[in-house]
Amino acid sequence: MNVMFQYSKTSSRFRIARLPLAIAKPVKRGLAVARHRFDAIEIRDRKLARFLCKVIPVQCPFERDIKFLGRTLAHIPPLCKLNPFYDQLAYLRFRALCYLVEQCGESV
Repeated sequence: MNVMFQYSKTSSRFRIARLPLAIAKPVKRGLAVARHRFDAIEIRDRKLARFLCKVIPVQCPFERDIKFLGRTLAHIPPLCKLNPFYDQLAYLRFRALCYLVEQCGESV
């Protein structure tokens, strides 16, 4: 399903609209190329591995429980699954951690 969000000027809300097929196919190809490049990154340096572990979060930073007086009023779900590169970034962080443990002998 080719979907994009559009802002409606009259109702001040976002609405979901389908992307035209002429736009959707190149976007999908571009995302596939970017995913392939993330998967092709080789970790051969301790500095790069540490940098990736610091930059890529362990869990979604947007997930929150909104509490008031000890009661949970609302829960904001993790938004990371909306990121088209979430799986590639998580795997890249995992490979960086493995490199640090196996090759460098660091405990993480």
